[in-house]
Amino acid sequence: MGGGYCHTCSRSSSPWRSRAPGPSALSTQATINISLPASLSVSPDRSQFFEYAPVTLSCEVQGNSAGWRVVRNAERGNLSECNTDWGKQRGSSCIVSLMPSSSGVYWCESGSGEHSNAVNITVPAGAVILESPALPVTEGDSVTLRCRYQGTPSDLTAIFYKDGSIIRAESSGEITIPAISKSDEGLYKCTNSEGKSPESWMTVTDGGSASSSSPTTSLLLPLSVSGLVAALSISLIILLGLFT
Repeated sequence: MGGGYCHTCSRSSSPWRSRAPGPSALSTQATINISLPASLSVSPDRSQFFEYAPVTLSCEVQGNSAGWRVVRNAERGNLSECNTDWGKQRGSSCIVSLMPSSSGVYWCESGSGEHSNAVNITVPAGAVILESPALPVTEGDSVTLRCRYQGTPSDLTAIFYKDGSIIRAESSGEITIPAISKSDEGLYKCTNSEGKSPESWMTVTDGGSASSSSPTTSLLLPLSVSGLVAALSISLIILLGLFT
């Protein structure tokens, strides 16, 4: 990995670490710890994609998965199911060729109104994305963040940011956090000579927390301000479903 710099790190801190984590004014994170009957997985596990990139969204259900489908609430507030005007349903999975209009919140829903965790996916109109996990990562895991340009070469020198502060620059276009901790949770983005990526929230769970593949998980909605109303609506729907 190429040499870099950190404007906000102390001498005793890790070279990639910046100031204390927390959502900025441009991001809202709603987490509700509840027992869920299903979980949504994303393959590849990223929160940002280039236009036309393929992604598979799968509903992992304990027991019979019949009747479960992937649902999307786009940034424009349009609620729709896979296999309507987007995606191809394959059992309890949905294969999507992404477009900028695909940006939004995705989750699994059963015919009886049960829900999974929710995942935020962004497809920017620009040519730069940050490859970071869409699903929560576990403390102690090694996590690599990549700043990608859609053209050639794709791995330009990049500057990485956390919560609006510079972490460091890397000539390889990527940084690795060798053993991630809760303090690394936050809002990340990157810039290179071709532009800048959107911001994405990365969630870190402790080793005792349930993984994303477990039916007991957290409902995570890392959203921009423009998506806050949709997030609150989804949370309300889920809570009403649990208590009715």
